Amino acid sequence: MSPALVAVAHGSRDPRSAATISSLMDRVRRLRPDLDVRLAFLDLCTPSLETVLTTVSQAVVVPLLLGRAFHADVDVPGAVARAVAARPQLDVTVADVLGPDARLESVALRRLAEVGVSPADSGFGVVLAAAGSQRAPSNAAVAAVAQRLAQHTRWQVVPAFACAARPIVSDAIATLQAQGARRIAVASWFLAPGLLPDKVVRQAGDTALLASPIGADAAVAELIVHRYDGTIQGHLARTA
Repeated sequence: MSPALVAVAHGSRDPRSAATISSLMDRVRRLRPDLDVRLAFLDLCTPSLETVLTTVSQAVVVPLLLGRAFHADVDVPGAVARAVAARPQLDVTVADVLGPDARLESVALRRLAEVGVSPADSGFGVVLAAAGSQRAPSNAAVAAVAQRLAQHTRWQVVPAFACAARPIVSDAIATLQAQGARRIAVASWFLAPGLLPDKVVRQAGDTALLASPIGADAAVAELIVHRYDGTIQGHLARTA
């Protein structure tokens, strides 16, 4: 029997976040009806990752995170370690986070297109808004995504962060305007709606077109399955 796919999201007090993640996991189930697909959260929502891991004997944990930062490097491994300590017979492997991946960037571009931002329009300055981290490599990864978006469009693209790092969105908008951008758009480097995406909206004010978060997109469901399958294959290769 295949290990369960346990997707773990950050969690939010905003009910739109859990609803979006639940819809995403429904897409995963439709994509792979052969798998036991379960959803867990690190904080603020239930069930917790440790609780879900008490209900399975084998699992691949797929973090629904767009980059590597504290949650991926500390929270997820910590929860898994506690679950294994409580049940030493538990067979669990942790997959890589979702990003960076070209599929996520393609969805971000589609969300911009939905609000009328064309890749061929050189008049746009685009802010790529992410959560932000105290870990510089995590923020640098967002900046690298912004650079790739600029390379595949005619836009000026700069990163910005909702917390823990700078620039904030309003400062990034001012930078783009000073560089001659005639129109401003904000791309969302968030998987789901929530408090931090709402903070981005407030920082942007009425000066920009605002794209939606990446959301329950079919490409993201495919990426989750890809992370699961790659982890299974890697595990088999190591134990062969």
